Amino acid sequence: MSKAQTEATEPTGPAEGEEMGAAVSDAPEAPEATPSRWPAHAPKPKNKAGRDLPAAITTGVVLGALVIAAVWIGPVAWYPLVAVAVALAMWEVMTRLREAGYVQPRTLMIILGQAMLWLSAPYGTTGLVSGFAFTVLVVMFWGMFHQGRHHQPENYLRDTAVAIFVLAWIPLFGTFAAMISRITEAGVDGSAYIVAFMLCVVANDVGGYAAGVMFGSHPMAPAVSPNKSWEGFAGSMTAGIITGVLVVHFLIHGPWWMGIVLGIALVICGTMGDLVESQFKRELGIKDMSNLLPGHGGIMDRLDGMLPAAAATYILLTTITLMNP
Repeated sequence: MSKAQTEATEPTGPAEGEEMGAAVSDAPEAPEATPSRWPAHAPKPKNKAGRDLPAAITTGVVLGALVIAAVWIGPVAWYPLVAVAVALAMWEVMTRLREAGYVQPRTLMIILGQAMLWLSAPYGTTGLVSGFAFTVLVVMFWGMFHQGRHHQPENYLRDTAVAIFVLAWIPLFGTFAAMISRITEAGVDGSAYIVAFMLCVVANDVGGYAAGVMFGSHPMAPAVSPNKSWEGFAGSMTAGIITGVLVVHFLIHGPWWMGIVLGIALVICGTMGDLVESQFKRELGIKDMSNLLPGHGGIMDRLDGMLPAAAATYILLTTITLMNP
């Protein structure tokens, strides 16, 4: 019998491994050779869109038209648009939490979240902070007694902490997005600040998406969001910085270097916001918050990175106005 035939008839696979294991059961196992340094449960990003593009494009055009109309009209339209988005996002998130067994006053929290937002229209950050503090107190007390005085609250700390997290995540950060339209210092209209914010958001999304699709191969946070890559993050950072410098210089008439700071802060906050929502959905075992937006999922699936970025943008744009009297 030839050597090749002999090798073909020899036992391979598990039988051979079992004999070795019996002989050296106490010896440390040699590390398996894998073609990739990434673990099997954290696949590399896929360089493709992965969504219903016709539906996504149609939905994106409609949303873009609404945003452009609100920007053109000014704060009188921008505030209602943000208020509707915040209310729908809260409904989505709290519905998903309810499905997972969390107990919070969904309707009451949506109403109080709207109060936070609308108090900021006449009173600015004072109205926002006051509304947020009042809402947190209501949630804390509701969780204590929503089953009556004679029943021990169940999962009080868990449910209350998650409720406060939602209040900060959506209506608090969302109100900062609305208040961007109230920045009118330095002789610049509030609409210009809204345009600056939205252009940076679009640049962040487009730069990250394009770079991720074309070059993405190194996962950024594989345990949280396997499809988010370092290449996409670099694309977002490049586009965000360039756009930030341009909008700060030409729209707001501030120092160019502040545009770099704005771009970096917006991209970091936007990326971390995406990861926060990814972890949120991963813990609840869901893919999308809802199906309100064909091709995009839910409202919160579009606002995830925008909300924390709005808070950072408001702080930085306000700082720019103070530095450029």
